[in-house]
Amino acid sequence: MIELGNFNTLKVLRSTSVGLFLGDDEDTEILLPNKYVPADFEINDELQVFCYLDNNERPIATTLQPLVRRNCFAYLEVKQVSPFGAFLDWGLEKHLLAPFREQRVRMEEGKKYVVYCYLDEESFRLVATSRINRHLTNVGFDLPVNTKVNLLVSRRTPLGWEVIIDDKFLGLLFESDVFRPIAVGDYLEGYIKNVREDNKIDVTLQPLGTKMLEPSAQLVLDRLHESGGYLSLHDKSSPDEIKNALHLSKKAFKKAIGILYKQRKILIKDDGIYLSQ
Repeated sequence: MIELGNFNTLKVLRSTSVGLFLGDDEDTEILLPNKYVPADFEINDELQVFCYLDNNERPIATTLQPLVRRNCFAYLEVKQVSPFGAFLDWGLEKHLLAPFREQRVRMEEGKKYVVYCYLDEESFRLVATSRINRHLTNVGFDLPVNTKVNLLVSRRTPLGWEVIIDDKFLGLLFESDVFRPIAVGDYLEGYIKNVREDNKIDVTLQPLGTKMLEPSAQLVLDRLHESGGYLSLHDKSSPDEIKNALHLSKKAFKKAIGILYKQRKILIKDDGIYLSQ
């Protein structure tokens, strides 16, 4: 079955004047227009293509990479507002419609919004919605503490940042756990910090426990190499100086230089830290 709004691996059935007709195991066919046909192909080759509806509402295949797939979230820009809703740029020729009823706030041309893409069962069209909480559920998950996850920053809150975890779950990244600039729409790697009794999920941008030391130490070492072997940071530097320079807390910085010092990779002096010769 060819799934609209997703990638499909399909077989080349025949070549025509308008493009290749591709098919699946259920004898369903779809057109790959000439402009997307690869330079070299043979009948019965398998191609991975993205399938959606074109401007005439016909199923079509493309080799372009969309910015969002069906049942996933993304941060997309409004290219046009019409009487039907807002049209979003998702990397394909036909823009993705966010109907007015699916807009949490009225969308404006040129602005970007976190949206969810889904197949509307009534119209059989792919549409976007900024009412994203309808499509997030914190039940039925298996996310042990320190599990590595993918995050999309969706909203600023008084406590920190709401994030979408692995395109499925809602999480919270506390302000106290952020040591670098982030913004709505950022795609980040993170780690499960805590799962509360009410199934609310807290995340962090660094591994917990001893694993946290390694990336912090590597960050300091990389920055030393980039700056010619010297950083004007030391134990007496203020937390703001360290955060602005490295996006680390002072505690993480001190642990990082402690690791590097024990490994004899750096020298610690009154005016800062140096790479060992």
